[in-house]
Amino acid sequence: MEESVKETKLLYPELSYSVAGICFSAHNELGPYAREKQYGDVIKRLLMEKSIPFQREFSIGSSGNILDFLIDEKIILEIKAKRILTRDDYEQTQRYLQETGTRLALLVNFRNKYIKPVRVVKIDSWHRK
Repeated sequence: MEESVKETKLLYPELSYSVAGICFSAHNELGPYAREKQYGDVIKRLLMEKSIPFQREFSIGSSGNILDFLIDEKIILEIKAKRILTRDDYEQTQRYLQETGTRLALLVNFRNKYIKPVRVVKIDSWHRK
């Protein structure tokens, strides 16, 4: 069999699975109509309970952008509590990846009845508009 199909590997599968589980737990605890800060507070508590290292709400670079969470210096967690995610949300998350050099982000909208963490992978050839 030819090896013409490039094998793709999931970035940080165990850690991203744990973070997604924490997001599901926060959503189950608060429901779909809390504020972003409330979800962040629950996520912070759950990360601490599981002894997962993280930083919360800190500025990156000289842009003044503020990350919601950087987990284990590997995954950016960007939380939203809005009706729908927009292209701007994905572009914002990609800018965070570019600015930090981080390779993976999880973008989660807690306003939905069922949350669906979205994996956003750093694009190497990405350029700002």
